[in-house]
Amino acid sequence: MRRSLLIAGVLGFVGFVTSFGAHIVAVNLPVYADQVGIGVALIGVLIAAYDFAEIIAKPIFGAIADRQGMKRTMLLGIALFTAASAAYLVVDPRLLIVIRFLQGVGAAALSAVSLALIGVYYDERRGRAYGVYNALKGAGYVVSPLVGGAILVSSHFSALFLACALIGVIALGLAAFLPRPERDTGKLEDDDDDFSLKSFLAVFREPRLLPWYGVTVVNMFFVGILFGFLPVRVHAGHYPPLYTSVLLSAVAASYLLIQPLAGMLADKLSAALTIRAGLALAGLGVIAIPFVSGALLFIVALLAGAGVGVVWTNTDTLISRLAKEGKLGATMGAAGSFKELGDMLGPILIGLLAQALGLPLGFVICGVLGLLTLPFISARALARL
Repeated sequence: MRRSLLIAGVLGFVGFVTSFGAHIVAVNLPVYADQVGIGVALIGVLIAAYDFAEIIAKPIFGAIADRQGMKRTMLLGIALFTAASAAYLVVDPRLLIVIRFLQGVGAAALSAVSLALIGVYYDERRGRAYGVYNALKGAGYVVSPLVGGAILVSSHFSALFLACALIGVIALGLAAFLPRPERDTGKLEDDDDDFSLKSFLAVFREPRLLPWYGVTVVNMFFVGILFGFLPVRVHAGHYPPLYTSVLLSAVAASYLLIQPLAGMLADKLSAALTIRAGLALAGLGVIAIPFVSGALLFIVALLAGAGVGVVWTNTDTLISRLAKEGKLGATMGAAGSFKELGDMLGPILIGLLAQALGLPLGFVICGVLGLLTLPFISARALARL
């Protein structure tokens, strides 16, 4: 059945809730640190609390959604995120870590299930629908620092959480009017209706999915490097601050705008082939970043951003198609956990390598490690499709 992309737009806005909520607070934590008197190490812990909650909770809520109904689980996640955000306005500011963890749990539910629902609603034009979804969700990474900065100019840190709560209320209202998915029965096959640990872990061991989970980790590994250490490379090159801001905004735009087009190409050609091309482009871009400058650095960074955008959207499409009947929520939840894992590993590894061997070698080694996955994809993963 052909569906309007309006549904993908609503689900994309639901995904926007988590990207907006994660970054509007994270980028302004130095303001919080000054207010309550904490050090840099605790800022890192506060950022990690949100990601840690998502890593743990995404596959759990995905599995619950397969049994209890996807739309219902997604609405619960939005409500939890909204309530946790509003709660910061009335609790002791020193409880921020608890609030961030609860926000992350709610975000895990709404993010994993909204992603899975694209696969439920769209049998046709699925790649294009995932492109729309991811472009809208990714917009949260772009606008949240700007909105957060504007809020802090005229208000205080707690107002950031009011903004999160308002976004959550809007998403809850829009999502409530989504049609009931045809396959959202909340029931599984007779021999798999118990929420057992064995059943839950099965989606992490599915042979056809393992290579694509690996690609998800590698792609998010590149994302973490680009958005975490491209500014370090620019700073080391003694570029003016305006150049850094423009460059990062342009990379974010290339990553977002390519996704609908990448999804359309996957629908017409092959999701697996477009993933390989995007991963190669991203890896080569990461390798080249320390050796180019000026306009060429700008171009290379844009191409790397486009590469990770292509892989992001089309791994979602491919994984959703490979999920077993009745396991779509759990499968997309597992994929979400692998995304968060890669996003954390990238900055950690390049940081350690750069500290020990220098920044250029850090970029090169990380890029080469990512490219080493390409033969594995072409030889084994494609044979399982």
